[in-house]
Order: sequence, then C-alpha cells, then structure tokens
Amino acid sequence: MGLTGTVLAIDAGNSKTDVAVLGADGTVLGAARGGGFQPPVVGVAAAVDTLAEIIGRAGAEAGAATGFAHVSACLANADLPVEETALRAEILGRGWSRSVRVHNDTFAILRAGLDEPRGVAVVCGAGINCVGMTPDGRTARFPAIGKISGDWGGGSGLAEEAIWFAARAEDGRGEPTELARALPAHFGLETMYALIEALHLGRVPFARRHELTPVLFRVSAAGDPVALSLVHRLAEEVVALSAVALGRLGLLDEEAPVMLGGSVLAARHPQLEERILELLAERAPKAVVGFVTAPPVLGAGLLALDETAAGPQAAARLREHYGA
Repeated sequence: MGLTGTVLAIDAGNSKTDVAVLGADGTVLGAARGGGFQPPVVGVAAAVDTLAEIIGRAGAEAGAATGFAHVSACLANADLPVEETALRAEILGRGWSRSVRVHNDTFAILRAGLDEPRGVAVVCGAGINCVGMTPDGRTARFPAIGKISGDWGGGSGLAEEAIWFAARAEDGRGEPTELARALPAHFGLETMYALIEALHLGRVPFARRHELTPVLFRVSAAGDPVALSLVHRLAEEVVALSAVALGRLGLLDEEAPVMLGGSVLAARHPQLEERILELLAERAPKAVVGFVTAPPVLGAGLLALDETAAGPQAAARLREHYGA
C-alpha cells in the first residue's frame, strides 16, 4: 500500500532515466537511476518494463512502490499525441496510480529552468526539440522526429553535416575547409577517405560520429568559414523554433523566458551563443535567455507538484533538494 499523498516523477531520456518519489510537501522520499527509454526500439511494453525496475528501487527507498496520488512521466520518444496516449495507457495498466500525465521529456528540461510554468525551451543534444507552456495549461511543441518533420541540427546532425562538407572539400566538389583534416585526425586518421572507409566498414562505429561535434566547434572558433556557417545555421534553427513557439503562446510581445538546454547548448560555445542572442534580438526582442543546468528530473517533479496543486513551498523544497 502506498504512502498517502506521494507522487511519482519520471524523467526518461534516450540514455538514462531518473525517478523520484515525492511527498506532498516536495520532500524527496526515494530516488533511483537506470538506463535509457527507447520504445521505438524495444516496444512500449518492454520500455515501460525498464521503468518498472527503476520505480521499484525508488519506491523501496521511499517505502512505497504503488498507490501514488499522481504520476508525472516525462518521456523520450513521446513525440506525438498518439505516442503519449499509448504510453499513458501502458503506465495506467501497471497500477502505480489512477492519475497519470505523460509529457515529452523536453518539458522536464523546460520546467526545471523556470520559476513558474511559463516560457519556451530549446534542447539540443543528440537531436533538437522545442516546447513551450503557459500557466493556463496551453503548450507549444513540434513533432521533432527528424528530417521528415522539418528538423535540422542536434549533435548528430551537426556531425553528419561536418562529414559531408569535409568529404566534398577533400575530393574537390566543395570549398576548402579545415574540417577535412580535423575530422579524420580525431580518430587518428590522415584523410577523409580513410574516415569514410572506416565508418562504412564499421572500424569506427557510426555511433561515434557525435564525437565530431566538439571538433566542428573548435574548427569554427579558429575561423574556418565552412564550420562557422554550420554553427550559425544551428543558431538560426534555435531562434526559429523559439520565435514560433513564443508566437503560438502569445508571448512574443511580452517578456518571456527562452531556456536553452542539452549538451550542445549547455556547452556555451561563444560563437553559437552570440549568434543566438543577436538573432533573438531581431525576432523576439523581449525574450529573456537562460540556460538549464538543473537535472531534468527536477522539472518532472515540479510538473507533478503543479498537476497536484501542491503549492509554492513544496516547489521550493524540491528545488532546494536539487540545489536549484
């Protein structure tokens, strides 16, 4: 039997999952971490099975593993309403609570950076996504499932673009760029041809291409025009997402937070950050830019407290626990 009034906060990303059991006053009663959440790869039921194990450990620490007053689940790959519906149905079927809200995991990052649920967040890690919310429950979001939904950017996308330009520079189809030397050198290779061969034959796992994103930023910082053009294109994408989301929520004409998170944006690359601020000043001059450094599970917990009307003191106690 669960503890009366406890809520369950879940932040499940592609690579890791954090779970927290919270008291009604915002106290963290139990917490646990586990692996990534990938329903497109393993299926919805198997993905929620991984959550069950992590929730079990957090619940054991809290003294309850079921009977929660509410579950707020911020989940990677919950990109479309139909996916949220399927995931919510599966979670409801596990009997953890009769009250369940499922959000895309980007909402956890947004809420972690805000004092109130009002603003927009752009997250750029392996991929890129943007969401927004207002206190009255309105949201703005994008499908964010890759090129078929109009997306461009993210660490993996930047690496692939850098490889493309470097390959063409080496064989003469494109303009010269230092990327043609720096990208293969990262893997101890001398030419782009050698890197292309190594990636194609699996001697360098294709998953390691994300390692090339910091190389791109270093080459850009040294003044390479091709690399800089990619950095500036990412800034344009971040600002386009932000401005559209602010407009959908009616926040373009008033001060509103635009929170930036994810490994690429949190790295605070000067050329990227400067260009974002410059373009936002043109398209959304009243936007107030901030960077999210708090753990996303904090945002999932704050959403859980919002959804159960726990009050500001509970939110403040939870923020204090996570040092935010």
